[in-house]
Amino acid sequence: MRALVVYESMFGNTEHIANAIAEGLGESVPVETVEVGHAPLALPPEVDLLVVGGPTHAHGMTRPASRASAAGQVEAPLVSKGEGIREWIGALTIGHSVEGAAFDTRVNGPAILTGSASTGALKALRSRGIRADTHASFVLEGATGSKFNRIADTELERARAWGRSLAALLPVVGGTSVG
Repeated sequence: MRALVVYESMFGNTEHIANAIAEGLGESVPVETVEVGHAPLALPPEVDLLVVGGPTHAHGMTRPASRASAAGQVEAPLVSKGEGIREWIGALTIGHSVEGAAFDTRVNGPAILTGSASTGALKALRSRGIRADTHASFVLEGATGSKFNRIADTELERARAWGRSLAALLPVVGGTSVG
């Protein structure tokens, strides 16, 4: 029984959140964290929980044009340089029952104004046959300034706590739930 956290990150902020989620989840179950460009296209059979996340661009998951726009905003290389979670989920092969969850990073403000990549990711996971109802958004500090290191310590701790809570999604083994 394992968990897999797959993330897409332009400037490293979503990567920090993915790692914090994995830290919290890892208190209960073995977990691997993988950047989407290195994620397996066939879900390993020992993975019972798939957690997918990415930055919110133009109210949803990234697209090739929004990723190109992000690349043009900075001199430093992007963390995720290829396809995003939208394309990865669409190509994913799943041969067994899996629980799922999604997360995103976005600028602070009401979701109606900022959008949320995690809601689209949940729909995409469900379309692939994954049971996914849980999602969370983690807020970047400020909409201007450096694109890097914009995750507040409080959001990292909230991500760890959310990761711990995801253990409840894992199947019951031997009469007790894992976690």
